[in-house]
Amino acid sequence: MRLFILLFSLLFVSNFAFANEGGGEAKGVGPSYLEITPKFVVNLVESKKYLSINVQLLIDGAPTEAAIKKHMPAIKHELIMLFSDRPMDSLQTMEQREALRQEAIDTIHKTIDKAEGIEPDAEEAVATAEGHAKKAKKKDYTHLPSEGFKDAFFTEFLLQ
Repeated sequence: MRLFILLFSLLFVSNFAFANEGGGEAKGVGPSYLEITPKFVVNLVESKKYLSINVQLLIDGAPTEAAIKKHMPAIKHELIMLFSDRPMDSLQTMEQREALRQEAIDTIHKTIDKAEGIEPDAEEAVATAEGHAKKAKKKDYTHLPSEGFKDAFFTEFLLQ
């Protein structure tokens, strides 16, 4: 009876191991989110007023995630400079907050590309040389190191 239980257990464990074998390949495929921690707390122009923002990045691909983690201090610095010293009136409406989010996305792209060796002025030259047309609203980053960075989301936005 013990032999039967042992053989049955081995059969069950080996099937379970084979079923999970492909799971490692699926990891890292598709988009993932990366939270920038700690959240940003910056002073506004008005005295004793501040802005608190929690930012999450949508990333597609391990190389981009590695580049973002590698250059996180530069990204944080640029975002702090972007968020700080703004008038409170410029952050009241949804349109103003969406404009700030778009500025943050562009800032992150430029910071990654600059840190990876592409200067901001060179971006347009590369795009022109490769025949990429510029869109009026959304910029094309597919030819740059930051192409795997897809979007940024404000998961907390507090004016006080």
